[in-house]
Amino acid sequence: MARRKGRILAFQALYSYDVGSIDLQSLLAFSWIDDAVLEKMGEESLSFARLLIKGTVENLAVIDERIKVNLCNWDFDRLNRVDLAILRISVYPLLFQKDIHPTIIIDEAIDISKEFGSGESFKFINAVLDSIQKQERT
Repeated sequence: MARRKGRILAFQALYSYDVGSIDLQSLLAFSWIDDAVLEKMGEESLSFARLLIKGTVENLAVIDERIKVNLCNWDFDRLNRVDLAILRISVYPLLFQKDIHPTIIIDEAIDISKEFGSGESFKFINAVLDSIQKQERT
């Protein structure tokens, strides 16, 4: 459950980074979160979120390129910002955290998209991530 909370926090941070232009240090300090919510998170969730946020932002060019290559009939610039944030925090571990099984990463992304995305987001996110993970296995 701690990693799930960390993924959701990282997704929210990446969304804020994209639409609110919040700098990396503020994201990692979680200054944008209410103190009461932050207290409930637990250190394991916060540490995992920091790892995802930092790794994603530091590798954003590589991650975005992989997303672009795996979009079928869709323009990267037209992506819904919620979907993009979920894709980014999911592509990072697919590419750089080989100790996490791809199925876990994709399942978590689908669950987050069902909670925060539009009605069809989970299908789109599943297709893009599945394509990327298949490329990583070859």
